[in-house]
Amino acid sequence: MSKPSDNPADPFKKALAEATKVMADDSELNVQYSVDPSGKSGDQMRLPQVSRRLSRDEVLLARGTADALALHHRYHDASTYGKYQPDGQMARELFESMETARCEAMGARDMPGTAGNIDHKIAAEARRLGFEGIKDRASAPLPAAAGYLIRHLATGRPMPAGAENVMELWRSFMEERAGDTLENLGDTLADPQAFARFARRMIEDLGYGDQLGDDPDAEDEEAQDDAEEAPDDEQDPDSTGQDDSEDQPEASPEQSQEDQQDSSEAEVSADDMADQEASEEAEMPEGEAPQEPPAPAPVSDADPNYVIYSDAYDEEIAAEDLADPAELERLRAYLDQQLDPLKGAVGRLANKLQRRLQAQQNRSWEFDKEEGVLDAGRLARVVANPTTPLSFKVEKDMEFRDTVVTLLIDNSGSMRGRPISIAAICADVLARTLERCSVKVEILGFTTRAWKGGQAREKWLADGRPQQPGRLNDLRHIIYKQADAPWRRSRDNLGLMMKEGLLKENIDGEALEWAHRRMVGRREARRILMVISDGAPVDDSTLSVNPANFLEKHLRDVIAMIEKRKAVELIAIGIGHDVTRYYQRAVTITDVDQLAGAMTEQLASLFDNDPRARARMVGIRRAG
Repeated sequence: MSKPSDNPADPFKKALAEATKVMADDSELNVQYSVDPSGKSGDQMRLPQVSRRLSRDEVLLARGTADALALHHRYHDASTYGKYQPDGQMARELFESMETARCEAMGARDMPGTAGNIDHKIAAEARRLGFEGIKDRASAPLPAAAGYLIRHLATGRPMPAGAENVMELWRSFMEERAGDTLENLGDTLADPQAFARFARRMIEDLGYGDQLGDDPDAEDEEAQDDAEEAPDDEQDPDSTGQDDSEDQPEASPEQSQEDQQDSSEAEVSADDMADQEASEEAEMPEGEAPQEPPAPAPVSDADPNYVIYSDAYDEEIAAEDLADPAELERLRAYLDQQLDPLKGAVGRLANKLQRRLQAQQNRSWEFDKEEGVLDAGRLARVVANPTTPLSFKVEKDMEFRDTVVTLLIDNSGSMRGRPISIAAICADVLARTLERCSVKVEILGFTTRAWKGGQAREKWLADGRPQQPGRLNDLRHIIYKQADAPWRRSRDNLGLMMKEGLLKENIDGEALEWAHRRMVGRREARRILMVISDGAPVDDSTLSVNPANFLEKHLRDVIAMIEKRKAVELIAIGIGHDVTRYYQRAVTITDVDQLAGAMTEQLASLFDNDPRARARMVGIRRAG
């Protein structure tokens, strides 16, 4: 006999796995529980891990996730989905979200008990993504709203609070654009092919028809017509001996004469215009030639060809303007609470950094000055000879006193959770440490104002979607701490990084150029810029209508410009992402808990007197 398990969660997990197989109508399905993101690949299904405590939230989330994935496995037709799937990024996300909602609605109709379970899953996801706190449509993801609306209309069930908030922000827009299409929803749910056509029509109504690609139904009709016409086309048309020119009607003599006359008149007019322009150029006095309007200045110093469709909606904003003082204080308290176990380790590293910096201050004095600090070592001369004047000494300036450091932190959605929390607390501690050593620190963040394009994209849509529009989202560059502001005044601002809905997409090149411009305008002799990021630049609205390397190329050009001008020392830290392929001096960490040590060592190495040690710390490999 097998030994019974001592984990009280095992019976529940076993029962849920069996129920999931039955619901999915697949006895060969392999159900596993993992801390990795839930999902399904082939016959493998991952559900959220359930601990020994069997808390209510864990149980509801596991049941809701299991039901949602099982229903998708049961009702989803992969071949039909692949045939009708759009080409563009936004259109694909809308298509996928609506298909997921269809499968869940079919389950709610055939197995009503699944609807409540899936509601708990949707509510948990909405809380995790901060949907309840979103106030404007630009911050709410349209694909999620479309899926919620399909599920709501198909089942008649109210959506959980956060999901309902996102749905209602977009509902009037979707019903105004796609109201006639939505009326046919009930007739298409049970038929995957009919629903795929319905979803494509709705995507077109919402303004993303250019991302749909070729119409699969039109291709099928063309193939059928070709098959029907094949027997009639077996005869070689050239075998009749007739020239193609015989199919064209011959022009009458009168028509040919008129055409020749029009052609002659056109040639004469062109010659007259050319002669007239030549005479005007000859008669124009030297120095009075008409001047063409100057070309617009490029939007990027690094790449003159970089294009921004509209920067009218970009913002450079102080952190305190994005939240009221009470909210900042609450977010800061939450940050401290989340990272209380880490603060001791970070504090020790900060003290180590401070000791290293202070040991390099080369404390030396200039003696025999007329003012300064009284030189006690030479008081004996005054006692021996009272007529001897007092001697003063002046401490020499520290080697790195005239220095400013900027921390540029990626505020994209992929940093959500522990990475952004640790980045915030490390920036906070380093600012305090460097301030003690008379090194000024500026803390900046970069993200976008909206997901999947903001008002700039709406303007592009209204203008008729011109080709190659360039960057199509609204930037948000955040100033958490100015270099001249004391740390105590900016302490609460760093809590803003914990605000739900703040972290969206990342356009690194423009953010890096912005931080560089701020630094070169400073009076300090030495300027250090540290970038902390966890990925390459990504903005779906921009990349869906521009070359795939549009943003990445601009980032490389900005880095090359900064490193060539050498007015700013540039280093980078990648969190789980290899940034060494972009930056000459960079380090990549695989565990976010290593961030504090990496930041400390990188900054300390820049103040090291030994160039070889400095090179080792910043990742430079020298020959020999």
